[in-house]
Amino acid sequence: MKKKLVTTLLGASLLLAACGGEKAAEKPVAEAETIKIGAIGPLTGGVAIYGISATNGLKLAVDEINANGGILGKQIELNLLDEKGDSTEAVNAYNKLVDWGMVALIGDITSKPSVAVAEVAAQDGIPMITPTGTQLNITEAGSNVFRVCFTDPYQGEVLAKFTKDKLAAKTVAIISNNSSDYSDGVANAFAKEAEAQGIQVVAREGYSDGDKDFKAQLTKIAQQNPDVLFVPDYYEQDGLIAIQAREVGIKSVIVGPDGWDGVVKTVDPSSYAAIEDVFFANHYSTKDSNEKVQNFIKNYKEKYNDEPSAFSALSYDAAYILKAAIEKAGSTDKEAVAKAIKEIEFDGITGHLTFDEKNNPVKGITIIKIVNGDYTFDSVISK
Repeated sequence: MKKKLVTTLLGASLLLAACGGEKAAEKPVAEAETIKIGAIGPLTGGVAIYGISATNGLKLAVDEINANGGILGKQIELNLLDEKGDSTEAVNAYNKLVDWGMVALIGDITSKPSVAVAEVAAQDGIPMITPTGTQLNITEAGSNVFRVCFTDPYQGEVLAKFTKDKLAAKTVAIISNNSSDYSDGVANAFAKEAEAQGIQVVAREGYSDGDKDFKAQLTKIAQQNPDVLFVPDYYEQDGLIAIQAREVGIKSVIVGPDGWDGVVKTVDPSSYAAIEDVFFANHYSTKDSNEKVQNFIKNYKEKYNDEPSAFSALSYDAAYILKAAIEKAGSTDKEAVAKAIKEIEFDGITGHLTFDEKNNPVKGITIIKIVNGDYTFDSVISK
């Protein structure tokens, strides 16, 4: 912020010298010709698949908005920075975007960097929408911080209810990543709600980031023969655990949260049997017949030659939520925009959305079932 102040003072001094003192100093500042929106995501590193998919959805939305006249008659100027999946890099990227002059932020993508960025965005009052950060405390940073996705505890609770109501499970086992706030957060909420639903948690095992061999933990679980195995992590670990679970003889139905989205790409077709009939929570289904959803999928495929993930859809919705909020506010004033986001009622690719008192979305959860290496629609449920 000091650098910005020095630059501003230097610019003012030069303007006075060139144009004649007080008269020039009284000249009003020209209104911005574009609407500067900042974006942060992991475009390289271990979780880049999420960052690229998410920001592709964002870029598609921005291109559409600009092609249709922009916002308040102005074009969006999008500045997207790579934070490599690191919280410190994310805060550094945020500060660069502040110096650049962003009026709102879409990002971050994964939970830990989102928490770090939310803390500084709250201090500055800049409207921030994380499309995909599920950790509960992200939006607790300030009244200007929002999310489009559901939270870790919410999906854990809903999945426990699904396990009871749809799968009629009496026993479950849980294997989760003890190094991940995301994995632990979903696991804890699932376990608590499962017990409240009368389901017995017969085993709970853990592992750490970077682990590739889970057979010791899975062998212990196999001895309990649970009806359901709950695996709350991101797709790369999920795929490995599912394959190894089947190798040690676990026949349980596997259930997981939204981190499973993308797992099919990481599993060789010869191993599809390991992920057959897995159920996981998601934010939308590509099999949804809604015209808006199908147009989004068509346009995304044409632009990127790839299938849009839930991360793509959530980021796409985030851009349109911000557009609607700025138009409702009638300006890019940060307080007015944050207030407009809070009051919005929005129908997007990921469903109908309003915000609760903690700036979390009130929306349904789509349950996806993997069949023959394809993501099929199962149902939409809520708490």
